[in-house]
Amino acid sequence: MIRLLCAFLMISLAGPGSAQSGTEARVPSSAAEISLSFAPMVKEAAPAVVNIYARRVVQTRRSPFQDDPFFGGFFRDFGSARPRVQNSLGSGVIVSSDGYVVSNYHVVGQADDIRVVLNDRREFHARVLIGDEDSDLAILKIDAEDMPFLQLRDSDTVEVGELVLAIGNPFGVGQTVSSGIVSGLARSGTATGSARGYFIQTDAPINPGNSGGALIDVAGRMIGINTSILTRSGGSNGIGFAIPAALVAQFLKQARDGKSVFERPWAGVTGQPVDADLSDGLGLLRPEGIVLTALHQASPLAQAGITVGDVIVEVAGRPVNTPAEMVFRMSVQGLGETVEIVYLHEGDLMRTPVTLIAPPDDPPRDLAVLSDREVLAGMQIARINPAVAAELGLSLDKEGIVVVEPGPLGRRVGLQPGDVIRRIDRAVIQSPSDVGPALRQAAPTVAMETERGGQRLILRFRA
Repeated sequence: MIRLLCAFLMISLAGPGSAQSGTEARVPSSAAEISLSFAPMVKEAAPAVVNIYARRVVQTRRSPFQDDPFFGGFFRDFGSARPRVQNSLGSGVIVSSDGYVVSNYHVVGQADDIRVVLNDRREFHARVLIGDEDSDLAILKIDAEDMPFLQLRDSDTVEVGELVLAIGNPFGVGQTVSSGIVSGLARSGTATGSARGYFIQTDAPINPGNSGGALIDVAGRMIGINTSILTRSGGSNGIGFAIPAALVAQFLKQARDGKSVFERPWAGVTGQPVDADLSDGLGLLRPEGIVLTALHQASPLAQAGITVGDVIVEVAGRPVNTPAEMVFRMSVQGLGETVEIVYLHEGDLMRTPVTLIAPPDDPPRDLAVLSDREVLAGMQIARINPAVAAELGLSLDKEGIVVVEPGPLGRRVGLQPGDVIRRIDRAVIQSPSDVGPALRQAAPTVAMETERGGQRLILRFRA
């Protein structure tokens, strides 16, 4: 039935052209026409889609009071640490003949051991070259040559309504192909899971295990990496999301250049989408773009003359309507590139070139690590600058000394990465080097004033 439908669609789509040449669209009339299907395309593309088995060893602490409703909360950190193996299953796509593989960060990002299994049952050990949790992408490398691989299509040429196939390994049943269409473009802020950003939406069924698999067009070219779904039941409801191939291409480029961390351009701005109410207030004919609400003095946009209240409408020749879209457009261009930004300033349409830069590591972060003899040994603290703020997801206006890594003791007393330390007892913390002496001075009973997500917290503990 599916083959018959595909054949009917293909012949119907060819109808207008045939009609112009004197023929009319018709139903299939032969076995050859009825046998039209996706099979040839799948046969070409499937060998480049792999199964990924990842394993991670974690230390868990089993307390004898764990199941006790009263004492469990008091003694959750009491007991012996035991290693436990976490296994994850997903998919990946070979994107070059020399063994570069792309998958999702949530599949392989924290793994200690990764096996890549091809469709022909060959197995390879893989290592992660670049992993980025925000994008939910990772580039792996296997030691192999002459591998089957998928060509990357420019995802900016994808249109809503195109036929697509999703290839992956759902629920570990083996390589599976599902079909659908592109349901939407420029989706941002709607996907579940760890990915944040800009997505291609499809109704091709995507289920657990499909993560990291390929979304391909009818020519067998990859247009995206399947990453997540919107669901209430855990199963596919026909709303799936794929990371566009344009971003995959930038990850692959940086991996080939020897980068171990994905370098994302820094805008140094905050903004919000322009809705109908804002467009009226700004005097716009229709809601479009992003109105800037804050601008760091070191921002490349500020250096180009853009100011708070301006509306960004295009980046690198493409419209942007959400902050995530703007970050995506900058990310696919890469550091060092110069892009044209179109914006509205006091009602006038302006254009300016902007060179994309990394977040400045200035003033110096002065990273400090508390020694084993210190209170809260192992905690890492640093001065907030644009680079530190970008790494920890802090707002542009945040200043002070921040917890980069709390360490085991810091976590136990309630500290988290991104907590800004304001005071320790009566001592105001003005530099990372102030933290160690202030903790020693306050011991054995410490009161630490911190800020988390704009909320003031007081942590009290015995050193």
